[in-house]
Amino acid sequence: MAGPRTEQALARLADLTPRRIVAELDRYIVGQAEAKKAVAIALRNRWRRQRAPEGIRQEISPNNIILIGPTGVGKTEIARRLAKLSGAPFVKVEASKFTEVGYVGRDVEGMVRDLVDSAIEMVRTERELEVEDLANDRVDERLLDLLLPPPPKSSATPSSGTDRVFVAGPEGNVQQEQALAEERHKRTREKLKQLLRDGQLEQREVEVEVAQQPPMMDQLSQPGAPEGMQNFTDMLADLLPKRTKKRTVKVAEARRILLDQEFDKLIDLDDVIGDAIERVETMGIIFLDEIDKIAGQKGDFGGPDVSREGVQRDLLPIVEGSNVQTRHGMVKTDHVLFIAAGAFHVSKPSDLIPELQGRFPIRVELKPLTEADFVRIMTEPENALTKQYAALVKADGCDLTFSADGIAEIARIAAQVNAKMENIGARRLHTVMTTLLEDLLYELPDRGTAPEVVDAKVVKQRLGAIAEDEDLRKYIL
Repeated sequence: MAGPRTEQALARLADLTPRRIVAELDRYIVGQAEAKKAVAIALRNRWRRQRAPEGIRQEISPNNIILIGPTGVGKTEIARRLAKLSGAPFVKVEASKFTEVGYVGRDVEGMVRDLVDSAIEMVRTERELEVEDLANDRVDERLLDLLLPPPPKSSATPSSGTDRVFVAGPEGNVQQEQALAEERHKRTREKLKQLLRDGQLEQREVEVEVAQQPPMMDQLSQPGAPEGMQNFTDMLADLLPKRTKKRTVKVAEARRILLDQEFDKLIDLDDVIGDAIERVETMGIIFLDEIDKIAGQKGDFGGPDVSREGVQRDLLPIVEGSNVQTRHGMVKTDHVLFIAAGAFHVSKPSDLIPELQGRFPIRVELKPLTEADFVRIMTEPENALTKQYAALVKADGCDLTFSADGIAEIARIAAQVNAKMENIGARRLHTVMTTLLEDLLYELPDRGTAPEVVDAKVVKQRLGAIAEDEDLRKYIL
């Protein structure tokens, strides 16, 4: 059985019926009903498996999927939104980056390690939210100690052989003055506390202690270091004595430093790691993009194809289910959901080795996007490009609107360029929109806040010549 926290995460899937999952995906992705249906069923089956009898639960394998379709039709977005919707650990990797064991490059087990790191980050964020109020209260107290150190204790001592204390002056003894000093300190601290909470002390400077990493550790953990070096670096860091140094920073930065330190004290890292590994094994999703790049054509020998089949054979045990060694312990991949994707322009899914094909029983073909789809993409999703650019322009105080004929013209140009050049799907809309609004975004801070309307006439004026000129189109759109 899964632990209580993993059970809570799985319980959130109870209300996500396949129909509701598709409805949620529809909010961000246009079309591709078959692919949405397939991933919705696969996700629901994760919850169903946990409700199956104990004896058969371990025998139920995940429904791994291959999404087949040209670039820019929504393959990656479907997988990313699915993981976000389910709250599952998710990692996207490109199969073309892997090399066969024995070659220089990334080994396939690296994606499981990445998935564990992603899960640890997810679980830690959840734990931080649970103790955030307590951590912030502690940080406020530590900042007040830095801004207003407590008054020094009196060092006066009683006279020899008596219980009397040294009299500071005619107004009273040392204890009275100490009490008055503490009372003044308390009142001042309360005033500072209110100013701190109101954000009026963010630019004050304080001195804080921060952990110092030895220079050698920086060299070992540089980008491009061999995979597995991180494990060695972490082990070495645990053996070396912890060193700190004092830094003078503004209160705003000190708050972030101290908050991290308080989270480290309040959160049990071993518990986080244990929960994360359990979630990976129960709910993890790995998106294998560009899997067609490691599918060598039958009878095609030599060159880079030499290691393609080797990569597939290295992938096979992980997809089938095996134990992978990570720096946090062994991780089972038996019930990790694998979603593979590829354009398969040159190769075909049948060019994968038979054993790997068998581990992806569900295959869905995504349809190329049409001009009508482009219109829907720019209007229907909650994160539509038109809404994104309107929000960017609004930051400068200007209202940007797109008329129906303007959107239709943008869609027509994007579809036309895709037809005459490489078809990159909805990504073409990004290049078209960037070129269309380039002058506006450049001049916006100086042109005033007059509203801007993008209609068909404006689109033709700014993009017509570029779309028709083959050379310009090739390099700009």
